[in-house]
Amino acid sequence: MEAPKEESAAPVEPQQQPETPEDAKEEKTDNENQATTTTDNKPNEKRSFADTLPLSAADGLIKTLFPRPLDDCRPPSPPELTAEEQTKYETVLKAVSEWTTIPTTSSKNAPTEPLTDDERIFLTRECLLRYLRATKWNVADAIQRLQATLTWRREYGVKEHTQEYISVENETGKQIILGFDNSGRPCLYLNPARQNTEHSDRQIQHLVFMLERVIDLMGPDQESLALLVNFKQTRSGQNATIGQGRQTLHILQNHYPERLGRALVINMPLVILGFMKLITPFIDPRTREKLKFNEDLRQHVPPAQLWKAVNGDVEFEYDHSSYWPALNALAAQRREEYRERWNKGGKLVGEHENYLKGGPGKSRAETEAPNTARVEEKLEQLDVTDSPAAPAQPVAA
Repeated sequence: MEAPKEESAAPVEPQQQPETPEDAKEEKTDNENQATTTTDNKPNEKRSFADTLPLSAADGLIKTLFPRPLDDCRPPSPPELTAEEQTKYETVLKAVSEWTTIPTTSSKNAPTEPLTDDERIFLTRECLLRYLRATKWNVADAIQRLQATLTWRREYGVKEHTQEYISVENETGKQIILGFDNSGRPCLYLNPARQNTEHSDRQIQHLVFMLERVIDLMGPDQESLALLVNFKQTRSGQNATIGQGRQTLHILQNHYPERLGRALVINMPLVILGFMKLITPFIDPRTREKLKFNEDLRQHVPPAQLWKAVNGDVEFEYDHSSYWPALNALAAQRREEYRERWNKGGKLVGEHENYLKGGPGKSRAETEAPNTARVEEKLEQLDVTDSPAAPAQPVAA
């Protein structure tokens, strides 16, 4: 189906960008204050910032984002682990729980620094399982890749790429998070025709920043995103270079395993088809299975949360001054709630994401407590005075 023509924006000249996050000027925004607001009738009662956002196309012209999927768009329940898978998971959990330091760079003999709370909270139960699935349940490989990812996050500076530093890259809305697909995956749109900067490392950093925000917005039991790429009106020079494409694939496959739930690509010109043929050999076979080309997006995303520019019902207009603060305020709120639950649960490695995201699931400590209580109860029931003394065992020299 031919996608309706998107309103064309005025051509944007590439801008000179600061080379590093340190060069970016600190911009004073209201994001920190937007995480919660007060009701008009009850000035002392705080309500969630998410409650101030629209929910669907029925809310009229949209300039921000939807905080959650429609009620009938839910992820499937996670499958139960087999006995063998559970054993392998417990082996990985034991290994990473014993980490106290990790390398600061990927260089040989790199110095190490203590594991931070940000890194411990990253090592959830589901995170460990994603790496196990990505390595086909090879325990040693999963452990090695988990450490490599933590080192990469330090070396790449994932936490240092602030919203102020990234802001200029998204001034035209070349990447937006809007709506959720039929399985409740948040939708990340890539709009190459809105490219506004020269090729640089920050373009890849921008994508990583948006991936992190998509993950912030995932609901309980949701582990993956829907990537929607619209090449309509894309001109020569606006697409990523082959080098950028390979770097992006490396980052996605090695440091965000099992995060791509579906990739929907529409309006592909011949030059992009050629580009895809060049990078296809570098794409993991399981990732290739998730790619869909030139399909009707209404089959995958409910029209009430699908952008009209790609055949949906949502009248969306990108206004950077409205969208960017709203996105970052909502993401900050979700991260704060996530951390509060992690702290309350005991700051454990291997915490359950369903619990951390506000789902009905229990924390790791609550889940393991009944087992511990049963063992203690059985021990209390034992009357050791009535039992025959165990024979003394020889002591090894």
